[in-house]
Amino acid sequence: MALPRKKRKTAAPLKRASRARVKVAKKTGGKAAPKRARKRVVASRPARKRVAAAKKVKKKTVAASRRAPRKVARTRIAGRMKERFAAIRKHGSNPIIEPREGNFWEMKATFNPAAVQEGGRIHLLYRAIGGDDMSVLGYAASDDGITIADRPGDRAFAHRTAGGSPLVAAPKISYLSGGGCAGGSEDPRLVLMEEEGRIYLTYTAFDGWGSVRIALSSIAKDDFLNRRWQWSAPVFLSPPGEVHKNWVLFPEKVNGKFAILHSLSPEILIDYVDDLSVFEDDEENIKSRYHRISDTGSWDSWVRGAGPPPIKTRLGWLLLYHAMDDRDPNRYKLGAMILDLNDPSKVLYRSRVPILEPEEWYENTGWKSGVVYSCGAVVKDGELYVYYGGADSVVCVAVANLDHFLDELVKHGSPRLAKKSTMKTNPSYPPLR
Repeated sequence: MALPRKKRKTAAPLKRASRARVKVAKKTGGKAAPKRARKRVVASRPARKRVAAAKKVKKKTVAASRRAPRKVARTRIAGRMKERFAAIRKHGSNPIIEPREGNFWEMKATFNPAAVQEGGRIHLLYRAIGGDDMSVLGYAASDDGITIADRPGDRAFAHRTAGGSPLVAAPKISYLSGGGCAGGSEDPRLVLMEEEGRIYLTYTAFDGWGSVRIALSSIAKDDFLNRRWQWSAPVFLSPPGEVHKNWVLFPEKVNGKFAILHSLSPEILIDYVDDLSVFEDDEENIKSRYHRISDTGSWDSWVRGAGPPPIKTRLGWLLLYHAMDDRDPNRYKLGAMILDLNDPSKVLYRSRVPILEPEEWYENTGWKSGVVYSCGAVVKDGELYVYYGGADSVVCVAVANLDHFLDELVKHGSPRLAKKSTMKTNPSYPPLR
């Protein structure tokens, strides 16, 4: 039985370029006709499909390559701008202090450290939350500003009042800070007053129920350096029945008086007193006011308050402050301003962009994601060390050359975080995308 003949495959219509080659070949007797043109005439349908698919892939690749240079150019331009403003870098050893499961009082979180320099060392008092959800303060010290050389196992400070009485009888309020719902000592700041020979501690005192007040305690410098925690009984700077945070004491007297900065928004408010003993009987308190919206129209549209105590520099008082952006909510950032030495309520320079932002894994993994919160900063050997809490869970540090930092702040109004940090990634906590 004869098999049916296979149908002869017809050639696909030639494209305009192929037709032109065939015409040229006919005129020259077929000698110059391109082989590709002759092959396309007899190409099978599957072959044509493969060619079409290859062309499609090539077209996408070419289009992507044309777009890539513009994208890279923008990245490079942005990189040059960031390097130009880069005045502070997060250190690659971060976090430098983490919770210790073996210590009950600091097993959950260690963050928001205060800092003071004395005796060739940088001393830190960090907020710690333990298994009882109580906030206390732990001690650590560093010789180089980065590596923790001394961290004893006992706590350095716990809030108490004279006679152990509660802070104030009040209805229960809705308040939660850093996961420590049982109250205690929150967000410390330290200053060394050389004239007094004492180290002063300000912090937020929460009774775990209905009172959140700014408290003040102090200790003799010698006792502090030798870890004899003989703290004075705390006194309250803020009145009862009000919630206040982020108050700082200047590290030296201003115009002969103790200066307490207690608000940044809508204006800078500072109270001056001749003697801090006026607060001992809780009859004198500082009346403060605060409004969350600032008039900058910039990244700090919601100014939260002061960070570390002001640092005296050649340009004025360097004040770091916490703020948020309504366009980027729930992310705590850090800015900088220079205040007049004689009238600290006057702002001389102010950063137009944040100097620190929550971008690393240790700033986004913890009790509260998206938080950099600084309570301590010191200058050692011309370097500015900014200590801060990451995600309300760990202690971190960022470093800058102070003169360069100040020059950038004056020149550009924005000492800016470098594009790349020297971060060492933690495999158990990958960076957020």
